[in-house]
Amino acid sequence: MITASPDARITPAANPVADWRALWRNAVTDGHELLDLVGLSHLADRLPADDAGFQLRVPRGFVARMCQGDPNDPLLLQVLPQMAELDDVPGYTLDAVGDMEVIEAKGVLHKYERRALLIASGSCAVNCRYCFRRHFPYAEEMAASAHWREALDYLRKDTSINELILSGGDPLSLTTKKLAELTDQLPNLPHIIRLRIHSRLPIVLPERIDAEFIDWLAALPLQKVVVIHANHANEFDASVDDACARMQAAGATLLNQSVMLRGVNDSADAIANLSERMFAAGVLPYYLHQLDKVKGTAHFEVPDTRALAIMEEVRGRLSGYLVPRLVREISGEASKTPVVE
Repeated sequence: MITASPDARITPAANPVADWRALWRNAVTDGHELLDLVGLSHLADRLPADDAGFQLRVPRGFVARMCQGDPNDPLLLQVLPQMAELDDVPGYTLDAVGDMEVIEAKGVLHKYERRALLIASGSCAVNCRYCFRRHFPYAEEMAASAHWREALDYLRKDTSINELILSGGDPLSLTTKKLAELTDQLPNLPHIIRLRIHSRLPIVLPERIDAEFIDWLAALPLQKVVVIHANHANEFDASVDDACARMQAAGATLLNQSVMLRGVNDSADAIANLSERMFAAGVLPYYLHQLDKVKGTAHFEVPDTRALAIMEEVRGRLSGYLVPRLVREISGEASKTPVVE
């Protein structure tokens, strides 16, 4: 194992006014380049061919938060393809959470009462190796196609739905103009009172939270919730803090959901530090998911007994509002399921 100082971060080039789309296009997509950037080029022979069928993608600003020379850096492990992804592990499937069983219209998933989820985009700024939708057929299922028409028709007919969830992929991979195509129609659906956006971009590409996006968010005549996705305290820096502050100022409630990942955050220190760090940025802990058993992700699994022991220690260290709820998604269940002994 190569040891590294926790302060051995890459120094990013100053680029405060870069357009987020240019930064997106300039993401690292080659494993050899990523390893070279973090001082681990000698490990290139450990990369699986063809990225194990799931292309590497990570913004350079996120790479800049990784520790030089540390093969166990918790940010690196989330994005670097591993040979273990090729293992065929019993119980790990292509659709572990039953998404395909609840598609009601083009890109519309209706799992739970009173809320519907739109697959707004199939694109992400970062391809997380544990992604539960890494095998999802985005080409066929995209709510944003045809100007959201089919999704809006479904929402119009089901007046029991009062919360609209934008997911993906990552919904903020769409331009703000494209998002406005949808939200400009929502005043015609008075039963929709709340918009929830699930996005990793405020963490991995905070430049996406630009003035145009903030103007759109602030003008929305709905309750607004933005659920970001961070798994480790090191994912936060000043640029992420700034993005979070601007979304709060635009009237959004900020929550975080995480996944418990072996080698990344499977310790009380990691979970407690993440909760403290996100709260310092104005974000409340929400869910801590046990791993969805999707093919190619088994090496990240943390047994329930260990996860419960970690959370017992976390509860003893943090105020209650800083403790995320440990849950699992079970296909066919009416809500997320708490993990209990």
